[in-house]
Amino acid sequence: MDIQYLKGIGPAKAALFQNLEISTIADLLHYYPRTYQDRRPGNLSAYGAHDLVVFLGRVMNTQYIPARAVLIFKIFLENDNGDKVEVTVFKRRPSMRFRFDPMGTLKKDFKVGNWMWVVGKREDKESFVSDKITLDEYYPAEDKDSLLHVNRLTPIYGLTQGLTNKFFRVVVNKALETKLKDETESLPLNFVQKRKLLGSAQALKAIHFPANSVELDAARRRLVYEEFLLLTTAWGVKKRQTVAVKNYGYEVKKNLLTPFREALGFEFTGSQKKVINEIFHDMQSQYPMTRMLQGDVGSGKTIVALSAMLLAAENGMQSVMMAPTEILAEQHFLTVQTYLKKLKINVGLLTSSVKGKNKEALLKKLAEGEIDILIGTHAVIEDNVKFKNLKLAVIDEQHRFGVRQRTTLRNKAQGIDMLAMTATPIPRSLALAFYGDLEVSSITELPPGRKPITTTMMKEPQANDKVREELAKGRQAYIVYPLIDESEKLAVKAVKEDFDKLVKEFAPYKVGMLHGQMNRKDKESVMKDFKDKKIDVLVATPVIEVGIDVKNATVMVIHSAERFGLASLHQLRGRVGRGEAESFCILVPQNLSTISEERLKIITQTQDGFKIGERDMELRGPGEILGTRQSGEFEFKAGDLFKDKDVLKWAIEDRDELLQADPALRAPENKNFKDRLIDLYQKHWHLIDLS
Repeated sequence: MDIQYLKGIGPAKAALFQNLEISTIADLLHYYPRTYQDRRPGNLSAYGAHDLVVFLGRVMNTQYIPARAVLIFKIFLENDNGDKVEVTVFKRRPSMRFRFDPMGTLKKDFKVGNWMWVVGKREDKESFVSDKITLDEYYPAEDKDSLLHVNRLTPIYGLTQGLTNKFFRVVVNKALETKLKDETESLPLNFVQKRKLLGSAQALKAIHFPANSVELDAARRRLVYEEFLLLTTAWGVKKRQTVAVKNYGYEVKKNLLTPFREALGFEFTGSQKKVINEIFHDMQSQYPMTRMLQGDVGSGKTIVALSAMLLAAENGMQSVMMAPTEILAEQHFLTVQTYLKKLKINVGLLTSSVKGKNKEALLKKLAEGEIDILIGTHAVIEDNVKFKNLKLAVIDEQHRFGVRQRTTLRNKAQGIDMLAMTATPIPRSLALAFYGDLEVSSITELPPGRKPITTTMMKEPQANDKVREELAKGRQAYIVYPLIDESEKLAVKAVKEDFDKLVKEFAPYKVGMLHGQMNRKDKESVMKDFKDKKIDVLVATPVIEVGIDVKNATVMVIHSAERFGLASLHQLRGRVGRGEAESFCILVPQNLSTISEERLKIITQTQDGFKIGERDMELRGPGEILGTRQSGEFEFKAGDLFKDKDVLKWAIEDRDELLQADPALRAPENKNFKDRLIDLYQKHWHLIDLS
């Protein structure tokens, strides 16, 4: 049923709900609260200053104070225990042309003798009555709907402009009254009983309006399990549908791989050798490879991927590497060209900047098989990009891509091998949940000679002093800002805003600028000048987070560091410490809260990317880390893959049991679950086919 037909909505309000991706009543019921407030009245003496106070009392008196700039309305309430509160409401004085009384509704509702619920922030304890409260919400005690908002664990929703939590709670309650009687159990009943889960209708009601914390926990566990079982089953079905024997094979001929290794100038680490063997074993298997390569910043993942692409090239097959940003794709292109300059390998670059006749010529060569390795951005998955003999797809920084983007790339040819790379390590159980039949390879050591990077928090003047100190030694520095231009909404620094100031600050040293809005030619020029030491200080946005390798750069200064995720900070830090000199990463926070300070301390205390990735997932949630928040793809509404690992384990176990007994979900007892699976992952995501 369309949301606009629910009582109290209508077309105008329905448009606001659309901003939250709520179109139907079912969407509304599955839009869960982001948190809850305990709005059960407590002992007034237990509330601290600025705490949320909930009080039920009789109106004893009111006072209207018309001040010059604002109007003040005071309400004095008392309960049956003799507790008293003084409630204050402030409203801006209207201009003279408006004749309405802005306090009229309050005066009407707070008549002496009326019993009222009030919700507000406590001011202080210095008053002739027990407490002062600044009013947020109020509800007549005689109104039965008041108990949706007070005297309970009250749901708080993430909303859009034009909607209030008060209105939203009323609408959700109306939806529950309208729809809940028709709610059918979507999970197989044997799993509901086995895991001692709440029924579907009971869980939906309790997640919105729980009677207590025990019922809330039970409702959440049920809904988390349901989400996990649906997704893991979708991947299980897909795995069974896509297991096909390759119609091609690889032979390690070494006519490209051997000269490539000899020309590198360094030895692979033991860890690199191990994962190359794992990847080659998969590529030589009769089934398509699906493997994730995870390794810390600077561990040499690109060299490993290039080895795999050369194995494909040795066998006359094409490969493609997709990177999340143009600057990273360009950097990979330059790096690969450098490594392969003495080999007869044709490498192409395809990004949104490649246009017109250049693009036409590139696509023609690709379709005719004249390009062995294609490196690019999302542009490589466009419909007009055709390969002659594509057999290997490499996805760099895979968490930056959505599920559909990864799937589209893999569907460029039948039964191709796929290698996904990430510097954000994730537990295997989470990888399996998101990618199904995935194998994981880990590079666990850095190349020899890499020194630890000293990471500290400083104020800007001290950070600049450190930069000057390193410049005097002949070194180079990065200075990174979160934005290109100054923002009125965000109190953070920007590249263009500070660039001229930094040119003066570090004179006579040469200062350059790099950001994503620059054209490809200018970006390449700046990166080359920095590498050739024609630029001493590179002022940039996070476009330099990955792919840039300048061994002489020894200082990384990150402004507004609290605006970055832990993984991004670790990636940025990895741009220095690539040579033999001691290197430094300096975090310059601008608006430091207790939480952001705790996050930044993690970066100063460890350089272990695996630990940082785990903490980042715990703090920010796996949706951002795993690349599932893009376009709302597979973003869990109830589940947290990090915190709910035990429930995920249940879901994987039960998925295996379900698909072993009923691979196509044809049994009558699995019909409702199959219908829900089709609705989510066949209609919406085209991930599976259960028709």
